[in-house]
Amino acid sequence: MTGIVHLVGAGPGDPGLITVRGAELLARCDAVVFDALANPALLAHVPADAERHDVGKRGGSTESAKQDDINALLVSLGKAGKRVVRLKGGDPLVFGRGSEEMQALAQGGVRFELVPGVTAGVAAPAYAGIPVTHRGIATSVTFVTGHEDPAKATTTTDWHALAKGGGTIVLYMGVKTLPNIARALVEGGLSPDTPAAAVQWGTHSTQRTVVATLTTLAERAAAENISAPVITIIGNVVSLRAEIEWFEKRALHGLRVAVTRATAQAGTFSSELRELGAHVIEMPAIVIEPLDTAPLDAALATVRDYQWLVLTSQNAVDATWNALRAASRDARALAGVKIASIGPATGQALMERGLAVDLSPKRFVAEGVLEALGQLGESMKGSRVLYVAAEGARDVLPEGLRAMGAEVDVVRAYRSAPSLSATNELQGQLDAGVDIVTFTSASAVTAFVAAAGPQATRIPAACIGPITSEAARAAGFTVACEALQATAPALVSAIIAWRWAQEAAQDASEPA
Repeated sequence: MTGIVHLVGAGPGDPGLITVRGAELLARCDAVVFDALANPALLAHVPADAERHDVGKRGGSTESAKQDDINALLVSLGKAGKRVVRLKGGDPLVFGRGSEEMQALAQGGVRFELVPGVTAGVAAPAYAGIPVTHRGIATSVTFVTGHEDPAKATTTTDWHALAKGGGTIVLYMGVKTLPNIARALVEGGLSPDTPAAAVQWGTHSTQRTVVATLTTLAERAAAENISAPVITIIGNVVSLRAEIEWFEKRALHGLRVAVTRATAQAGTFSSELRELGAHVIEMPAIVIEPLDTAPLDAALATVRDYQWLVLTSQNAVDATWNALRAASRDARALAGVKIASIGPATGQALMERGLAVDLSPKRFVAEGVLEALGQLGESMKGSRVLYVAAEGARDVLPEGLRAMGAEVDVVRAYRSAPSLSATNELQGQLDAGVDIVTFTSASAVTAFVAAAGPQATRIPAACIGPITSEAARAAGFTVACEALQATAPALVSAIIAWRWAQEAAQDASEPA
């Protein structure tokens, strides 16, 4: 089969803005060729065995890929019979040189397809609360490359005509040329007091916006250290930001949060943080490793001899279910056995496998499970209990049950181990800056310090419960906040409350 190259618009930064078609093509490509402005998170769609080619152009760096080399690479991959995704920031045909790449592919005899993307000139203003058109204010919008310096004789943009157009002007890049552009527009008749805004890293969690006037924006942007990539909006629509700004008002906007959960468990927690505007840095300092399955297999072979099955984590659910399926059994094998879980996440993991929870405590810790089972009174005396736990888990639950007269079999089915690949990545992320680090277990604290080094304890910690907080303090962390319940949503709420308290303290310290 002949190859094909799909030129796909990656959108301006928020990975949620990729089109359905674009995501589908990424998921089944043989090779991906991506820009510096394409969010790296989109590469998660790409098959593990696909080729990855970074051809980003980074601010005129000598290491930046040359356009001719990119064209040649696309032609070569296409002629090799590969399904290629050329992932381009924003929209490929809006200042993206996508048409040049299409010309090269056509001349090379390689099939291609274009998948438009959301362009930064619309999305960045929208995320800043600035519509590029608005009834009664602006009925037209002009997109202009800011690389065209009006002070040079070679400019092809008629700045005087733009000044008289009466609509919104959106500049792509152009931070360095902004003073000359402002001067040219004023000379063309545009009021120097026209509202203007610069949006840095539009649609990213790190987005920042400064608002000024046409002639003061360059100075204001410099004072705020606004640098590329930037979208500049000039026009009266900028005044609407005061009323409809939304993205930068989210509770955790811009907060850099390190999530140390194992990759398989980080997904929902990380998503909740991102929805609230946090810049999430996944640093899985631990990996979940299964232990010898023989003890669990033996216990499950006679599982109906037990009155209770106690599971206190999603990992315990996974281990139990995997052992059942390996033996060609399913939920029916647990008929007649009551199940106690530690909290809603564990209960949800059970429900996804068709298993209902018979007992869930009010406090989502081992002591809570023990209290709930203790309320059953004399019925626990003589009961057989199978407790599937992690290596190193506290003995408070089995010892408490035995004190009630129950017969308890403890099976250690898995362990949390330090991630051997985490050290280098953690060091790089920490150097970039982290505002708060989250821990959902004592083992995560130990593994994080082992991978990142003792200097990492300078970062404030957010902990899921008192046992984890105790481990964090023992390691040298300052515990900034602790969840009221041992759940991911409660931990998110604790981080929000801490962030608000930090902002309130800062506001109080500033002079009136």
